Amino acid sequence: MNESAVAHDTFVIERTYDVPVTQVFRAWSDPVLKARWFAGSADALGAGYELDFRVGGHEINCGGPPGGPVFSYNSEYHDIVPEQRIVYTYEMSADENRLSVSVATVQFHDHMETTRLVLTEQGVFLDRRDTAAQREEGTRDLLESLARLLHGGAT
Repeated sequence: MNESAVAHDTFVIERTYDVPVTQVFRAWSDPVLKARWFAGSADALGAGYELDFRVGGHEINCGGPPGGPVFSYNSEYHDIVPEQRIVYTYEMSADENRLSVSVATVQFHDHMETTRLVLTEQGVFLDRRDTAAQREEGTRDLLESLARLLHGGAT
């Protein structure tokens, strides 16, 4: 029998966007916009990506490289205060192997025409299949995609 392993970790990412908080929050709550920066394109809607942005709602994103594992992201929203915070839990899997279970909080701070976003994630990483460092790097990449969307560039 293989010995299971569990690692707990927390990371915080702060990012400032040179757009109003209404625009940043909308990029998290609008399914078409979220699909563009989070799932790679608006074409992902219905092709492995869906967003039901409400307390009790879910977000699902499935995909992966051709011939490689299918990665699955499945989240549930627990608290939403428009333009202030989002709290959600999610699990990540590769094929049938659960990689992690996390709780994340995204806070939006309005500073005139800019927005300071603070994302805090507390994760349980299972059986050495993923690490907090890898997850933080991936999350930073996603927030960079969000920046490109907010500033009119391609994602």
